[in-house]
Amino acid sequence: VAQVTGLCRALRRSEDEGDEAGWARAREEAEAALRELREVVRPLREPGYGEALRRKAERARKRRLRLQRRKHEARAAKEEEAARAAEREAKIDQWRAKCIQEVEEKNRERELKAAADSVLSEVRKKQADTKRMVDVLRGLEKLRKLRKEAAARKGVCPPPSADEAFENQVESLKTLLKTRTELYEAEERALRVMLEGEQEEERKREMEKKQKKEREKLLQKKLEMDSKLFGDPAEFPLAHLLQPFRDYYLQAEHSVAALIQIRHEWDQYLVPADHPEGSCIPPGWVFPSLPTNDTWATAVR
Repeated sequence: VAQVTGLCRALRRSEDEGDEAGWARAREEAEAALRELREVVRPLREPGYGEALRRKAERARKRRLRLQRRKHEARAAKEEEAARAAEREAKIDQWRAKCIQEVEEKNRERELKAAADSVLSEVRKKQADTKRMVDVLRGLEKLRKLRKEAAARKGVCPPPSADEAFENQVESLKTLLKTRTELYEAEERALRVMLEGEQEEERKREMEKKQKKEREKLLQKKLEMDSKLFGDPAEFPLAHLLQPFRDYYLQAEHSVAALIQIRHEWDQYLVPADHPEGSCIPPGWVFPSLPTNDTWATAVR
């Protein structure tokens, strides 16, 4: 249309200027452009062309919506798969951490046992040497008795002073060995008490670490619960406006009188679980349900 309009202006200009050759050339070009334009516009005048064009546009629109829906579903499926993968990774990490902890505990117990064995080995060696010396002393007494009996059969009898000297020496050695045995037993008991104390301290430290982790976990859960119930102060710039409400709902944590009053009010509604006119108090916070319409969702946001 713009081309035909320009040719018409050139045609009028040639006519005003009296340029017949230019006028004829512009006229031919204008007629050719007009024929081309009529050829382009001709299908628009055919019956049913508008409806066909509308159906084609509707098909294109539906195709775009279908592609968008498929793209959205694919993205949602990808996000869900990523969430499942993250959950699986978290479970694997938790299982791996548990296995590592078990292995570390077993290694620690093995190390403690090895340390105890190394500490007690010297004492046990001393006790074994003392026991061996006691056995040797008993063997000497038995050997002397046998030799004395053999000499008596031959008519040879040692003097009483020799027997007395032997008995005194044996009793002295027995007293010495008994003293050493008692000393080694006391040393062993002391070492065992020390090792048991160290093991008890190690178990206590492990228990304290475990309790600390549990407290941190409970604190994190409480913070998440408070954030869901009262809002996140970091994301809400006017958090100080909610401070009176937070103080009201959390007053039992700071005041024993408030705790007693709230408990008294709650105790008025205590009923058995199978009571037809009520239900028992839930063990934790009752979270609000999700928004059921867009207006409610806008207000919550």
